[in-house]
Amino acid sequence: MLRFLTAGESHGPQLTTILEGFPAGLAVDQADLDLQMSRRQKGYGSGGRMKIEQDQAQISSGVMNGLTTGGPITLHLPNKDYAKWRERDIEPMTVPRPGHADLTGAIKYGYRELRLALERASARETAMRVAVGGLCRQLLAQFGIEIGSYVTSIGSITIEIPADLSYAERFATAEDNDVRSPLPEAVEPIRELIREIMQAKDTVGGVFEVVVLGAPAGLGSHV
Repeated sequence: MLRFLTAGESHGPQLTTILEGFPAGLAVDQADLDLQMSRRQKGYGSGGRMKIEQDQAQISSGVMNGLTTGGPITLHLPNKDYAKWRERDIEPMTVPRPGHADLTGAIKYGYRELRLALERASARETAMRVAVGGLCRQLLAQFGIEIGSYVTSIGSITIEIPADLSYAERFATAEDNDVRSPLPEAVEPIRELIREIMQAKDTVGGVFEVVVLGAPAGLGSHV
């Protein structure tokens, strides 16, 4: 069974993940893994943290001479922002933020300092999920399985995708812009909407599609 465990805090020294159950013999493409990490950081309207970190996952076990061994794969991701936080005298955070895990963590674990919850329940942690996904994506590619995604709506803007627009074209266009629109003409209106929302200090939701091509029926489990 394939499973993974992540550890680390948003402003700690590093993030770590262990991927277990990965088969032996896969030639790991570090450049492709770095590419997947960079894709996570290019979204329009992303926070300032994305400009600080230049993520490149470091593999410290489970890969020898460029090939997976079948043993647990350990990946590390240093937090560059840690250097700024290490020596700071940070005031305790006692007021939970709407929509975050601060309050839930405090109630469950009895925290008085909400940072103990938010440092773990942080968007920064998703970087390790991207690293794990990058390796799994390379494995699936060996079987001709392709994965792509694109946005279909942001806020009040809905992208009407022509039925005859191929998935290859949708994927390629989405990769070429920072809002992952499958249509070039929708890029600037979406950016403008995001700018307006940011100026209003608000947030906006959206919908995206993930498409898997070449996956055999019955792969995985329904339970």
